[in-house]
Amino acid sequence: MSTAIPETLAAETIAEWSDEFDVVVAGFGIAGGCAAVEAAGRGARVLVLERAGVAGGTTALAGGHFYLGGGTAVQKATGHADSAEEMYRYLLSVARDPEPDKIRAYCDGSVEHFDWLESLGFQFERSYYPEKAVIQPGTQGLMYTGNEKVWPYRDQATPAPRGHKVPVPGDTQGAAMIIELLVKRAAALGVEVRYETGVTNLVCGADGAVAGVAWKNLGRTGAVKATSVVLATGGFVMNTEMVAEHVPWLTEKPFVLGTPFDDGLGIRLGVSAGGATRMMDQAFVTAPVYPPARLLTGIVVNRNGERFVAEDSYHARTSAFVLDQPGAAAYLIVDSEHMERPMFPLAPFIDGWETVEEMADALGIPCATLRSTLDRYNEHAARGEDPDFHKAAEWLQPQDQGPWAAFDLTLGKALYAGFTLGGLRTSVDGEVLRDNGSPIPGLYAAGATSSTLAQDGKGYASGTQLGSGSFFGRRAGRHAAARSS
Repeated sequence: MSTAIPETLAAETIAEWSDEFDVVVAGFGIAGGCAAVEAAGRGARVLVLERAGVAGGTTALAGGHFYLGGGTAVQKATGHADSAEEMYRYLLSVARDPEPDKIRAYCDGSVEHFDWLESLGFQFERSYYPEKAVIQPGTQGLMYTGNEKVWPYRDQATPAPRGHKVPVPGDTQGAAMIIELLVKRAAALGVEVRYETGVTNLVCGADGAVAGVAWKNLGRTGAVKATSVVLATGGFVMNTEMVAEHVPWLTEKPFVLGTPFDDGLGIRLGVSAGGATRMMDQAFVTAPVYPPARLLTGIVVNRNGERFVAEDSYHARTSAFVLDQPGAAAYLIVDSEHMERPMFPLAPFIDGWETVEEMADALGIPCATLRSTLDRYNEHAARGEDPDFHKAAEWLQPQDQGPWAAFDLTLGKALYAGFTLGGLRTSVDGEVLRDNGSPIPGLYAAGATSSTLAQDGKGYASGTQLGSGSFFGRRAGRHAAARSS
């Protein structure tokens, strides 16, 4: 892998173009597929170049959550009131460096996007999964996948569940169904797709506008002339050199979520034409301690024996706070009254102890601090209060019935999984922007190749990658098609 920026090719040096299209899309994941069908639906001649032998990319590995709201058919059918304004207020509150125009567009267009997704040929189940989980175990269509009910966000926007899952049971590969539908829609619209063919360079005119791409296929090379190019080749989590440069802590033993083609090529291609990047130091990482949700009544402490996060936070938020602790070490402590074993323990069970003193000694935690932390938590939990971290009352139960048990959330002990969140800086229509904010004519980016909703790990909600990737992929496709008309 490399951090090298590919050279751009001057249009006047291309002796012969192999093809000419209105729009070339690099990558057929959720963002590229949506960009392609939207552009083709508006009359553009579209070519998709996909380095893999099949469509899908990392999307095909995902469970199938789409973060959507504002009053979708599933929300209405399950009795959950929501509005674009409340969704906007929530996403604005969790973004580290928000871009309000993008968040507003995403929220205002969320219901229409929900309807568009279903128009591909499936339906989200009109059902709600009420438990605290990473993903619905069955085909339930809706659940909470963020921190909407967690303080302080519950005071800043009215909570509503927005994690819409495709009707495929299980934790992984549900989104592959959407890819199959996009492939069919693309074919019906006349989109040409060439597999095992990757973009190697951008071709630019004398004015800096993108005029096409150079490609490579099994030793053959060529160049396609195009009015617009959409980069949708994924993130950079598989590029060890880029990860070491931008997100070095992600090299410390987490299991990375991606395919071999998540090597940052699309980002580097955008930079080669003058594109700026955002949020390159941010990543999603998690090692969930639930289900069972009962474990969230316990307390999470660092190696000093201190609490540092509300335990009812969404799993990615809790994990991000763990990584801020000394030695990235933390432990979930529960008493015998609340102890349950996870079916798939990503945070391993350590042991059980008859006394708090024995537990503190075994974990290497100062006994007096751990005892004080437990006593304070138990005293307030008995009254349904948590003045320190405002954990919701439904999860407040004293942990005072020995023996006590501990699970290890420490990085390198727990099985953390993650992916990168940074990418090219883009406009609300997917145009790749320079450092000064001006768009590069003819160049677009979407999905993990771009930085869209500016969430960091502590504010991330599951479904925003698929949700925003598909939504802004469509916008990029529409805008790219308009340039050729």
